[in-house]
Amino acid sequence: MKLLMISGDRSVLQGKKSAFYYTLEEFCKHWERIDIITPITDHSLGTTNLFGKVFFHPSPRGLWYQSWWILKKGKELIAEYHHDVMTVHEYPPFYNGLGAKWLHKKTKIPYVLEIHHIVGYPVAASWQEFIGRWMSWVFLKWDTKSATAVRCVNRETQRVLDDWGLKNIGVVPSFYLDRGVLGPDPSIEKQYDVVFCGRDVPNKGLQELRNATNNINASLLAIGTDVWIGTKEEVYKAMQSGKIFVMNSKSEGGPRALLEAMALGMPVISTRVGIAPDVIKDGVNGIFTTGEASDLKGKIKMLLDDEGLRRCLGQEACKVLDRFDREVLVKRYADFLKKL
Repeated sequence: MKLLMISGDRSVLQGKKSAFYYTLEEFCKHWERIDIITPITDHSLGTTNLFGKVFFHPSPRGLWYQSWWILKKGKELIAEYHHDVMTVHEYPPFYNGLGAKWLHKKTKIPYVLEIHHIVGYPVAASWQEFIGRWMSWVFLKWDTKSATAVRCVNRETQRVLDDWGLKNIGVVPSFYLDRGVLGPDPSIEKQYDVVFCGRDVPNKGLQELRNATNNINASLLAIGTDVWIGTKEEVYKAMQSGKIFVMNSKSEGGPRALLEAMALGMPVISTRVGIAPDVIKDGVNGIFTTGEASDLKGKIKMLLDDEGLRRCLGQEACKVLDRFDREVLVKRYADFLKKL
C-alpha cells in the first residue's frame, strides 16, 4: 500500500536526524511508498529520497500558498502513484486541513486528521497560543467533517475533542521508544543536577526551571537550548549526565523526551500535560509539578537530597519501554491507517 502524508515537519529536509527521521525509518517498512508534502524550507535539500521509499515534496512558496500546494502536488502524486490513504498533521492556522479537504473532494482519498495536541491547552503561554486555542475550538469542528477518522496521541487531547463534539476519534500514540538504544547506562558520570530537553520558548517553562535551579544552586543542562547535540545516541548520553530530568511544559502532545528520560531510568519531574498523566503515577515512577518555580524548587531539592527515592523512581520509570516499544507501536499505527 502507498501513503500520502501532509506534514509540517521540515527537520529531515534541514538535514536533521530528528524524531521524525527515526519514525520514518521504522514506519516505511510497512509501506510500498510514502510521499510527504511539507511547507517551504530554508536550506531545503529539495525532494529527498529516504530509505529508498520515502519522498519529500516541499512547497516552492510561503505558507500563504500551502493549501494550494497540497491540492496541486497531491493531485499529481495521487494520479501517478495511486495512494491508498492520507494522513494530515493539523494545527493552527489549519492550512494543512484546508488543503487536505480540497484534495479529498477532488480525489476521494480517505484521510486521517492527526491532532497531536491543542495549542495553548491547558495553559496558554502567550497571546498567540490563546488565539490558537480559540481557533482550534472554532475550526476543528468544521475541519474534521470530511475526514475518515481523527487521530490523537494522548487521552488529554481525546477528552478535549470529545467535549467539543468531534466524532470518530482514536487514540494511537506516536511515542516510539527504541529498545536498541534506550536503557540506563550506569557508567555515565552525573555531571549535572537537572537536565531539560527542548526549545527555549515560553511554552516549555524553561525560565521557571532556571529560576528554581538558581535558587538552590543546582546545575542545569538545557539540551536543545544551551547545547545542540546531533544523534539520538549522543542526546541519550547527555540526558543521563543529569541526576533528574524535568519536563515543565504548559501544553504538549507528548513530549517524547519525557518518555525517553523514563526509559533511560531517570527520575522525572513533570507538569500534568500531554502524555504525562497517562504514564506517570505520582510518587511511583515520577513526580508531578505545578510548573511554578517555587514548586519546582521544592521537588528538585527533595530528589537531590534523597538518592534512594531517585533510584526507586528511575527503576519504575524504565517500565515505560514495555508500553511504548517502537516496533509494536509503529506497526499498530500502520495497521490503523490500512484499515480505513
